Amino acid sequence: MKNKLSDLNNHLFAQMERLSVDDMSAEQLEIEVKRADAMVSIADQITGNAELQLKAAKLFAEHGNNVLPMLPQIGGKAE
Repeated sequence: MKNKLSDLNNHLFAQMERLSVDDMSAEQLEIEVKRADAMVSIADQITGNAELQLKAAKLFAEHGNNVLPMLPQIGGKAE
């Protein structure tokens, strides 16, 4: 995995395809459902983090360097 949102999207679609296989046993389906639940949980965290980064970028775009002290991850130390 290259750690891009497009890679996450590909993994989620691949999991969806695995869930749509018709000839899985009940046990195999249960395993895939558990895997899908875990993937969704992680994907939610990743997309939440990306959303937070986007909000920080928007704040910077709107307010310039004045906002950097409040955004330590992109340019300054929190006080």
